[in-house]
Amino acid sequence: MAGTSTNAGLARPDFYRFHQGEKVLPFSDAEYEARLTGLRAIMADRGIDAVVLTSMHNVAYYSGFLYCSFGRPYAQVVTATDTVTFSAGIDAAQPWRRCYGDNITYTDWQRNNYWRAILSVTGPGKVIGYEGDHISIAQKALLDDFLSPQNTVDIAPATMTQRFHKSPAELELIRAGAATADVGGYAIRDAIKAGKREIDVAMAGRDAMELEIARRFPNAEYRDTWVWFQSGINTDGAHNPVTGRRLQRGDILSLNTFPMISGYYTALERTLFVETVDQASLEIWEANVAAHEFGMRQLKPGVSCAQITHAINDFFAERGLLQYRTFGYGHSFGVLSHYYGREAGLELREDIDTVLEPGMVISMEPMLTIPEGQPGAGGYREHDILIITEDGNENITGFPYGPEHNVIG
Repeated sequence: MAGTSTNAGLARPDFYRFHQGEKVLPFSDAEYEARLTGLRAIMADRGIDAVVLTSMHNVAYYSGFLYCSFGRPYAQVVTATDTVTFSAGIDAAQPWRRCYGDNITYTDWQRNNYWRAILSVTGPGKVIGYEGDHISIAQKALLDDFLSPQNTVDIAPATMTQRFHKSPAELELIRAGAATADVGGYAIRDAIKAGKREIDVAMAGRDAMELEIARRFPNAEYRDTWVWFQSGINTDGAHNPVTGRRLQRGDILSLNTFPMISGYYTALERTLFVETVDQASLEIWEANVAAHEFGMRQLKPGVSCAQITHAINDFFAERGLLQYRTFGYGHSFGVLSHYYGREAGLELREDIDTVLEPGMVISMEPMLTIPEGQPGAGGYREHDILIITEDGNENITGFPYGPEHNVIG
């Protein structure tokens, strides 16, 4: 046992190992070894002795463990030979059961036992890799104090680039997620009716997805699947939360289903109308559908995110609609969530020059928001997930889009 403190005559450990039960992981040991091999290649190239990963997305990517911090720090340390996750005592052995490799539990008996536990693996005076886009100023100061590094290197951009490229096992899980999002979409479509509240419709989609995930992945942990179902003025933003507003005939609707499977988020987003759609709204909707189809045709290897963005901008500008666009046209999929993680270097925006390559996964999701008081007011958005292939893309979203399918009632 490394490091103990004494309180009222009782020796209490700073950290310890608590391992019980069988390991249950989203992927095979070989999958995690391949990911760690990639990380160790980054480390060797940059002369890094040990990496201290602190973000939910990287710890989940390299170990399989998706932590729940609740005010406590968590980490994974990777060296040339070892991989160890670090968790708080409140979680007992669950982190060990859900991680690839070793796990050390740190205690609350003394402040900063978290860093003492990490030091037991890294050793002092080493070159340490860290995530500059995640670690706080306070925790970085503690890293420097406890580990006394010879040097520190920000490895966040390199790990993000590694996560761009999905393995066959990841693609299989992402396909299952997209299919689950479709299940939620159909449940929502069946629940739509004038007079119902947004929350009632959203719950139908969420419940259907959670049951589908449990069917497909009987050994998984179930959490974080959700729905944003918006109506009327609430459709103006892509991330507007669900309310108790009741649906009315002629309302524009936005269906957004988000299943979460072992830290992997997928999505389905569709525009719909209740019972009828007016002519002005129909014209905006059809224009956004046309942009969606045009955009999906641009997703192919060798084209940059910025080039695709400018092409869709031109498409909308030619129709006098570009001023109603409010954000980028798509983003990467993999280990990400609405409260952690984003492969920000693979988004369809003007300032992203990343070139698409086979094995990347990206959405196409153009959105137009027409302000209240104007004909066709509301937010219009379609969203499909596509895998970049050797000569184009594979669309893994199945739920239909457009006026022919989504005027409900």
